[in-house]
Amino acid sequence: MAEETDGQTDGGEHYFTADPAVPFKRAAVVAEVWGRRLELASGSGVFARGRLDVGTAILFRETEPPMLAPGSRVLDLGCGYGVIGLALAACVPGAVVTAVDVNERALLLTRENAAALGLADRVTAATPDAVEAAGPGATYDEIWSNPPIRIGKEALHALLLTWLPRLAPGGRAVLVVGKNLGADSLQRWLGEQGFPTTRLASAKGFRVLESRRAGD
Repeated sequence: MAEETDGQTDGGEHYFTADPAVPFKRAAVVAEVWGRRLELASGSGVFARGRLDVGTAILFRETEPPMLAPGSRVLDLGCGYGVIGLALAACVPGAVVTAVDVNERALLLTRENAAALGLADRVTAATPDAVEAAGPGATYDEIWSNPPIRIGKEALHALLLTWLPRLAPGGRAVLVVGKNLGADSLQRWLGEQGFPTTRLASAKGFRVLESRRAGD
């Protein structure tokens, strides 16, 4: 059976591969998020197959759904099978969610899950290139992410510097990062890049961070 371990499939591929070669098998996940029960499908070759990973569970446990006006735009960066973006759409009435990932299977599962939950009209799942093509320079009121730390520091920094500047004035990013994967150094680095970052919570070796643009 193909499982992800440390972000890697049995075939040696990473979940951030665009088109994993490991056979595609769906696995059901029941996620309790912000007082709601979401029945979702995950799959092989996608992050956290068959489970709600610890970091994302802590993100939900240590935060509340944001209070946003109808029509507010929210980005789920590195969406996997879509649990963060779908939780935001389910718990924040009127929020319009864009779920971004390079993994085509992740995007397929996110679309299927959105349809099953009746959220397809407010959740769009797409690759970064497709998001840019659909709305060049689009901004977001909030960005939520369990970022793909294992793509490496340079790639992670490039990813964050691509999307965090798209925060609308007064917007924020909420990230969950493992302490042993560099959460504290990432917090300092984000501040150095013009995104003052505070720690909202610390639990089970994870930090929940909140970033804003300098001057907002």
